[in-house]
Amino acid sequence: MDTMFEGITSFTAGHGIMLAVSGLLIYLGIVKKYEPLLLLPIGFGSLLANIPLSVAAGPEGWLTQLYLAGILSELFPILLFIGIGAMMDFGPLLARPTTVFYGAAAQIGIFATVMMALALGFSLNESVSIGIIGAADGPTSIYVSTKLAPHYLPAISVAAYSYMALVPLIQPPIIRALTTPEERRIRAPMGARRAPKTARILFPIVVTLLAGFVAPVSTELIGALMFGNLLRESGVTDRLSAAAQNELSNVVTLLLGITIGSTMEASGFLHPDTLMILGIGLIAFGLDTVGGVLFARFLNLFMRQKINPMVGAAGISAFPMSARVVHRLGLEEDPTNFLLMQAAGANVAGQLGSVVAGSILLTLVL
Repeated sequence: MDTMFEGITSFTAGHGIMLAVSGLLIYLGIVKKYEPLLLLPIGFGSLLANIPLSVAAGPEGWLTQLYLAGILSELFPILLFIGIGAMMDFGPLLARPTTVFYGAAAQIGIFATVMMALALGFSLNESVSIGIIGAADGPTSIYVSTKLAPHYLPAISVAAYSYMALVPLIQPPIIRALTTPEERRIRAPMGARRAPKTARILFPIVVTLLAGFVAPVSTELIGALMFGNLLRESGVTDRLSAAAQNELSNVVTLLLGITIGSTMEASGFLHPDTLMILGIGLIAFGLDTVGGVLFARFLNLFMRQKINPMVGAAGISAFPMSARVVHRLGLEEDPTNFLLMQAAGANVAGQLGSVVAGSILLTLVL
């Protein structure tokens, strides 16, 4: 009888707080539909981990085994990048190469956040891991923090994925505050240019070679991303491309989400440092948006054909959520203005920029 009620007698206020957080994540995923593919597995994994004496997340539990095999080994982020690469269309970027600068400018949040974390007393390795939340890229955040600060992996990964899901709430007020109605009504150029097939095939190969020679540590993530994209663009591996986009991405997202959620156990998660990391991460997302929008406005000072500065906000790596946000805001100002292709170009540039930024930081620190 004592064993039967041991879970109840072991229940603490911390468990109650984390179960409430789990419920909130599940609610946001199901009811509000904020990236349910991410928040629902994370929320349920957290729920399993915060049932007192849960064997699912215990020393021999299946969630612990997934964590060791998929997270600490860095396998899940790399496999997920193959799927992401297969989903990504770099055509808008190749058609308008200038959008790469928006992807670069929007990474300012990463480096500003590293400086902020250092000023708050975190070590260099910890600061880099926290700063990478500004990549707005869950797999990159997991990859970097696993190498540099695995003890903060739960807080960093939860912050990265949660704020990615909340991009539709985080970005619009910042964009509106930094732009005028007239700027938000700047129209996208008429007529979409199509990048040649040869360029689309060569792009992942050339990017892999360039990134590899400049920062060899980037070959794991960039290589996986570009391999997935080559499957898509080659035209001869449709089955593999479809499998990477669907079966592989779905399975890895499921396992990654529930495993990350299982790391949110009360005794290891409820610390002042966790709240600081969540707060700094939110600032990083905001600074990314600020950097992209202000850079676009700056370029407009010298451009004959102005670009809608909201496109700069899509330079963060939250693909494709940020591009959709920019497109929706453009339609609110002018129902006939379609910014999706321009925003998608900046968004895929941001995906590349975040991986390169993370790799550069790893190269400097390791």
